[in-house]
Amino acid sequence: MLLNRLASSVLVSVVVFGSIGTTVINPSAALAKPSGNSTQLTAANVLASGTFVNVEQDHPTSGKARIINENGKRYLEFEQGFKTASGPEVQVILHRNNTVPVSINEQDYVTLAPLQSTNGAQRYAIPDDWNLDQFKAVAIWCKQFNVTFGYASL
Repeated sequence: MLLNRLASSVLVSVVVFGSIGTTVINPSAALAKPSGNSTQLTAANVLASGTFVNVEQDHPTSGKARIINENGKRYLEFEQGFKTASGPEVQVILHRNNTVPVSINEQDYVTLAPLQSTNGAQRYAIPDDWNLDQFKAVAIWCKQFNVTFGYASL
């Protein structure tokens, strides 16, 4: 008998308190998709992509890069497998040709940003006023010594 009363009171507690924890005040918020980089990209979102190749053998570079359009903004992304050597003043540049030589001329590229990390996924915002039709490759370049570590044709 005592066991039956105990089981009944546990059941009542679960029903009463369990329902409080599952109340949805704003149903649309519960159905909202997560924001941020977890958005699945479709082919329409990827504007260009390529795989890095080495230029300077002492500074190997590998991995994949892509330019995406997300919510009206363009970004250059390196995938998790990206890897390059370290050096002074290493920059991410967009180059006018689909291949990039060891040493580059000033009129052939624009600097997007300093390299964030020598490995792993990273993302760089591309200014709205840049015409991407003018650029055929992304490169990892050492400004101090004018040495291209590697590039990916886009």
